[in-house]
Parts: sequence; structure tokens; C-alpha cells
Amino acid sequence: MNNMKKVVLGFSGGLDTSYCAKYLTDELGYEVHSVTVNTGGFSPEELVELEKHAYRLGVTSHTTVNAVKSYYDKIIKYLVFGNVLKNNAYPLSVSAERLSQAVFIAEQVQHLNADAVAHGSTGAGNDQVRFDMIFNIMIPGVTILTPIRDLKLSREEEIAYLKSKQVEMNFEKSQYSINKGLWGTSVGGKETLNSNGMLPESAWPTPVTETVRRNMEMGFEKGELVSVDGQFFSHPSESIQYVQSIAGPFGIGRDIHVGDTIIGIKGRVGFEAAAPMLIIKAHHALEKHVLTKWQLNWKDQISLFYGNWLHEGQILDPVMRDIEVFFESSQQNVTGKVFVDLMPFHFQVTGIESDYDLMSSRFGKYGEMNSGWTGEDVRGFSKIFGNQTMIYHSVKKEADGKQN
Repeated sequence: MNNMKKVVLGFSGGLDTSYCAKYLTDELGYEVHSVTVNTGGFSPEELVELEKHAYRLGVTSHTTVNAVKSYYDKIIKYLVFGNVLKNNAYPLSVSAERLSQAVFIAEQVQHLNADAVAHGSTGAGNDQVRFDMIFNIMIPGVTILTPIRDLKLSREEEIAYLKSKQVEMNFEKSQYSINKGLWGTSVGGKETLNSNGMLPESAWPTPVTETVRRNMEMGFEKGELVSVDGQFFSHPSESIQYVQSIAGPFGIGRDIHVGDTIIGIKGRVGFEAAAPMLIIKAHHALEKHVLTKWQLNWKDQISLFYGNWLHEGQILDPVMRDIEVFFESSQQNVTGKVFVDLMPFHFQVTGIESDYDLMSSRFGKYGEMNSGWTGEDVRGFSKIFGNQTMIYHSVKKEADGKQN
């Protein structure tokens, strides 16, 4: 009878999770069941190789979960609706991805009735909090194992251990931590550990090969990207992948994000996110034409909270469902086409077309003419609109005079 304890390991096949698989099996004697949650970062061929790699490391079973559509439906869709960019720069590529992965890993623990769950996070970043928190909420009481964090291992120490176990993998590639998913790719390395320094060209996963200016037409329906250049897709996740395939080779969406981590320290990470940046900016441009002033105002405020709370791992907080209902309601008229010019390392939104466009010439042209009011209407409106502030200054001037 097998009395070995079972542990479910979130497995990406990179350096950290490869170390975990070997260490949990050989050193701690666990029956390791690896699970790869594909959120858009792996091709079918890569998933096959990943499974082979897991078994070579000694796992008892390996499961691949296709979470691409679920990831979009439950998280990415609302990041688009909210035009969410952390610190006005970062589209939460890894933040969102980790939460989707953590939920599926927890479900696998429940399915296998495992004794423990493991992840490859270090003790210095955000992912450890995101994974731990989701696990504590969904599978309370299950032991959480984090060998990299607990042993305080450097990447060099992990490589040395795996080499001592005759594990074969691309250790040169392991000099950079690359996390690829549907909503962008993060890149971490020695250059991002300091406040100054840019990643070398060789570190970026997508080479810049496009140099000729290109136009793109993006079609939105109720806030979701449904077509690109007249080509319609069965699911918005496919639209995202298509935009990425076109815009990625332009080098669009490359940047270094500097942010505050959940644990209170500053951190830098490189990222390339051509599709997220294009989609968010195009979507926002369309919204500015079809939503009212106060819809836009409240969306900005609520979106800021939603993005920050998601970044800190709080996707299961019920307030997030409440905000998502607001987002859904706000998108009823966000339908139309957005036109974008792609160029090496940058892009430009050139305009929109929509039946819901509030910038209609029937009601006047800004700075030129009007057809919905008269000059006398504006004269009266201006007096009433500023009346309270006029009273304030009048009273203040009189009161200040008495004091003097």
C-alpha cells in the first residue's frame, strides 16, 4: 500500500518549478503530481515537451489544463473594460495570470485529495502572496510547500542542484525569468534587479523584425475585441493572440515596470505586451467617444481600485464581482471600429467609427459651431454654473475685510 503523501505542484517547466519537482521527490519523498495551467503561454508542441520534462524529473502524474478562454472570460475581459494599467504603464500580465493558475491548481488539489500543494515562488516577489492567499481561501488546512522560498535559494544554487541530479535543460535560458501568457510576457534578469539598466535585445522573447508602417482596424462589440482587419474570431482570446502576432514583431509594448510589491518593497520587471497595450488604448479611445462624462469619471476611479486589488491577489473578494457588474453595464454602447497605425516600437490611434459616437455634428462642432443652444443660453448657464463659487469669494472678501 502506498503511504507516500501527495503534493500538487504548479509546474511551468522553468528553473524554479523544475527544482521543486526534483527536490520534493528526491529529498522530501513526496508523490508529486504536477499541473501546468496554460494561460496562453505555451504552444501544443511546448506542452508535449513540458509533460516529458515533468516525467523525467520524477513526477507521478502530470496534468495540463487549458485555461486560455477561462482566463479571458473571468479576468482579462474586465481588465479591458476597466482600461487597467498598473501605474499607468503595466497591463498586469503576470498578476492576472497567477490568479487564474492558482485557482486551477487548488481545484486539482481538491480533485486528487492531496495532502499538500507546492509552488516555485521566491520570498521576494508578489507571486508567493497570490498563490498562498488563493490556496488559504480555497483549500484551507492543506500544507503549502515552497522550497525556493524556504531554502532561500539563488538561481545559481538551483542550477547546481539540478546538474548534480543529471537533469538536462537549457540553463543558459534560465539566466532570465520569462513568464509568457495571453495578456503579455514578463522578463526578469540581472538588469531589472537595480534601478538603472535595460534588458538586452537577446532577452526579449519576440525579436523586432517589422519596420514598415502598418494600419490595423480593430472591431469592438460591447467592449470586447471581436474582429481585426475585418476578420472575425469565435472568441476574444483568439483576437488577442492575432493582434499579438501582428504587433509583437514591431517591438510595441516593450517596457520596464517599476511598482510597489504586495510585501512593501519596490520592484522592476521587463515586459512585452503588444496586444494588451493596443487593445486597452484602442478600447479607451472608443469609450471616450461613446460614454458620457460621468460614466468615464466613475470608471476611472473604480478601475484604479479594481486593478490594484487584483494586483494584490484579491480576485476572490466579492467586491470584485460587484465592480464587474458595473463594468458590464458600462459597455453596452462600446461598439465600433478603432483605427491604429503600427510603427517600430510605437503605435498611434488615429480615430474611431461608431453608431454610438457622441461627437455628432448634429449637436455642434467643438470650437466652431453649435446647433443645440444659443450664445445667450451659454451666458446664463455660465453665470448659474459658477454662482456658488462667486458667492464664496464675495463672502470671503467681505469677511476678510472686517478682520483687517
